[in-house]
Amino acid sequence: MSRILLLSAALLASASTSAASAQTVGGAQPATAPAAQPLGGPVIPGVCLLSREAIFANAAVGKVASARLAELTRAAQTEIDAQRTPLEAEARTLEGQAGNAQTQQRRQALATRWQALQQQAAHSSREIEATRAKALEQIATQAQPVIAQVYGQKKCGLLFDRGAALGGNFANDLTADVVRALDTRIQTITFERERLPQQPAAPTVQ
Repeated sequence: MSRILLLSAALLASASTSAASAQTVGGAQPATAPAAQPLGGPVIPGVCLLSREAIFANAAVGKVASARLAELTRAAQTEIDAQRTPLEAEARTLEGQAGNAQTQQRRQALATRWQALQQQAAHSSREIEATRAKALEQIATQAQPVIAQVYGQKKCGLLFDRGAALGGNFANDLTADVVRALDTRIQTITFERERLPQQPAAPTVQ
């Protein structure tokens, strides 16, 4: 059950991981692979590149958002852990006890509480993911005019995702310029955990 919320924390780290891998063309090479020849070439006028993942990972507002999301994820995990601990203790108490009617009733009640906690953990995970998506949307809204500004300054005619490029001349990569300009526009962001309506409980399998 706790793994469900830990997946949300992994999502937070994925943006930084993607940004780091995007810094190298084609990502990391296997250790046994021979050194690849660098793919350079002339600068193609009007063709520009951008990494949104690197913007979110390196801009000041993105770092603040990541820290806040990590804080909210830890709080949600603590809520689940506080309820899981007594259930685990009761499960240990019931181990090895005689299978009489009273013990069976207690085991059935414990199974019901486990299921409810699992559903709560899944719901909390959905709320954390909704919070993450909303925060990224706010940052994207702030970044869009900055991207347009840098795009115009560089006289771009086409803009491609840098992560999709297998190689070439990256002189027209707008990412660093966008990060610097975004930092002058916004430094921080505040948000709370999104609250979603509870989904109907799944029927108990007999």
